[in-house]
Amino acid sequence: MRSSAAIARVSDHFDGKRFFDPAGFPNRNFREFLRWRRSRQPAPWPEWIADRPMRPPLAPRPSDIAATYIGHATVLLRMGCFAVLTDPMFSLRAGPLGRLGPKRVRAPALDVDDLPPIDAVLLSHNHYDHMDLPSLRRVRERWHPPVVTGLGNGAYLSARGIDPVVELDWWERAEPRPGLAVTYVPSQHWSRRRPWDANRMLWGGHVVEAGDGRAYFAGDTGYPARFAEISARHGAPDLALLPIGAYEPRWFMAQMHMNPDDAVRAHLDLGARLSVAIHFGTFPLTDEAIDAPAAALATALAEHGVPETAFRLPSFGETIAIAPA
Repeated sequence: MRSSAAIARVSDHFDGKRFFDPAGFPNRNFREFLRWRRSRQPAPWPEWIADRPMRPPLAPRPSDIAATYIGHATVLLRMGCFAVLTDPMFSLRAGPLGRLGPKRVRAPALDVDDLPPIDAVLLSHNHYDHMDLPSLRRVRERWHPPVVTGLGNGAYLSARGIDPVVELDWWERAEPRPGLAVTYVPSQHWSRRRPWDANRMLWGGHVVEAGDGRAYFAGDTGYPARFAEISARHGAPDLALLPIGAYEPRWFMAQMHMNPDDAVRAHLDLGARLSVAIHFGTFPLTDEAIDAPAAALATALAEHGVPETAFRLPSFGETIAIAPA
């Protein structure tokens, strides 16, 4: 198991200083960001949505894989006797110092205190809406689970009191708990935490295996990424957590965020038995309306001939379960 002291070696996606996409996916530069900010016409979002209070989720059947949608990319994933938390984000704002960045429009469906003991945290990358330090500290103080993430993130987290951290390169595998295997897999995205550290920390998704079950957490990604390769290497997932939000305008967002049509194609590339939508309805990050991803997902499923039972749009706090094949 690689520790947070891991040092990346030059590879097909690391030049010795920064990570990059071997397929040539270019990052958007600051000039393009300013162009978007100056020209954007975001759809209005509600100031606040008062969802009904949720009770702590019931334990699934021991044989099931169960995903409880907490909000944004935060999901409680339970497989056998293990409970895994993806990209924990319980804070009001997705930005530095807790005072900057987009403000959430609804509370997390579950609070940290509502969760079962967490065996591991899956951390996809270092953007503020995914790597939230206050949330990670709360989870650490409660259960001290290992954080499984990409190269370069460990030193940053450890310096801020978040440990233990297991750093992995793409396609590397670790067992944060005996019987729980996690492989870090490529995504089509990028990283930046501070103005000077663009792409110095790796980004990716996770394949999680426990018992006979296999789940996939995509994190943030554009399309086509490497979904077919992930499935070929690891087998089709029983359950895939795929992002469907934060995608407009397409000229700026397409390379790094899937829209619902992309997500349905990713579902098909993976051969997933069941996909669950994530990364929607929580933070007004981009220009589409809050209800646009749900409507676009229904359209995409119909156009691709995928039944709605195979790609679920969860309610906030809803638990969706599937038995391994």
